[in-house]
Amino acid sequence: MATNGYSNGGSTKGKPIKCKAAVAWGPGEPLVMQEVEVAPPARMEVRVKVLYTSICHTDLSFWRGENERQRRFPRILGHEAAGVVESVGEGVEDLAPGDHVVPIFNGECGTCAYCHSSATNLCGTYRVDAFKSTMVSDDGTRFSVVNTSGDTVPVYHFLNTSTFAEYTVLDAACAVKINPAAPLQKMCLLSCGISTGVGAAWNTANVSKGSTVAIFGLGAVGLAVGEGARIRGASRIIGVDINPEKFAKGKEMGITDFISPKACGKPVHEVIKELTDGGVDYSFECSGNVDVLREAFVSTHDGWGLTVVLGIHPTPRMMPLHPMELFDGRRITGCTFGDFKGKSQLPLLVDQCMQGEVKINFDGFITHEMPFSEINEAFRLLEEGKSLRCVLRL
Repeated sequence: MATNGYSNGGSTKGKPIKCKAAVAWGPGEPLVMQEVEVAPPARMEVRVKVLYTSICHTDLSFWRGENERQRRFPRILGHEAAGVVESVGEGVEDLAPGDHVVPIFNGECGTCAYCHSSATNLCGTYRVDAFKSTMVSDDGTRFSVVNTSGDTVPVYHFLNTSTFAEYTVLDAACAVKINPAAPLQKMCLLSCGISTGVGAAWNTANVSKGSTVAIFGLGAVGLAVGEGARIRGASRIIGVDINPEKFAKGKEMGITDFISPKACGKPVHEVIKELTDGGVDYSFECSGNVDVLREAFVSTHDGWGLTVVLGIHPTPRMMPLHPMELFDGRRITGCTFGDFKGKSQLPLLVDQCMQGEVKINFDGFITHEMPFSEINEAFRLLEEGKSLRCVLRL
């Protein structure tokens, strides 16, 4: 089992740590719970003891190997988590052993032109990169494992985070220090799902009070959009999903109307236009399907409608709209991590939640809690549409 070393003066500082990790050895293969070695953090890196991690559809997509160009194994997946800093590498000044942190896949160095710009939450160096599988400082890995042949081989990183392990190494730019009083089993959802959805409503679309919203895809991100729209005072929040079992959970998250494409007998955008006198003010595509994206776009009101793309699209198909359609005043944009600047803005959001100033229904997203050892069962539940977020205790 892993060693609990939180102090820079402790027994693990500067030394490799052997711990349990769920290693993906190939597309669609069950994750293997096995011992890995985690190297000490290099310059501008931190090593974190992961206490909670959860599973997102992005983990599922990479595990399946849906995009051949992104396949690289063996690999430690996982990007939603919370934990405690065990040790820090040279040059790290904003984090210290014992700090409670949330890993983020879209980092923030705080010094580049991108980080200084209010127009983007991307970072010149540490932005999300689905093809990246090594650390920035030396293009190497911090994980290694003994394979079935008895050879020690590197284990690759995932989305700047790799949280399906008792310990992980992050770039300091990808670790957000949060209030130590915040419950980590809930805060881990800020690593991706809740931040992405709520932020899309608040930061990307800037949903206004009394406005109308349509959400295509009621997974965790789509429901988080609903939460954000509800908090902003949207008058009508329409949820669209092929699985009617998701509608009860949607109502809990503030969604007011539901459309099942299989049951409505006409194109979804026509139904939405009838419900909203010409279309919604904002639509959010959370499915990763280009045909659904088309419906989301044409469901918005001409003159001012905005479509926000949140779904991960593995298909090589291009955008399903004609450039001239943009001349009717509709707009479309993408969104990464809810347009939050992670390190500089998430700590305030956590404090606001703790103080009751912002009431996000974290509990509503957590449908299952399991020990880390049952991670393959957690994957099965998500794959079968039976869970929103399964939080694993390490």
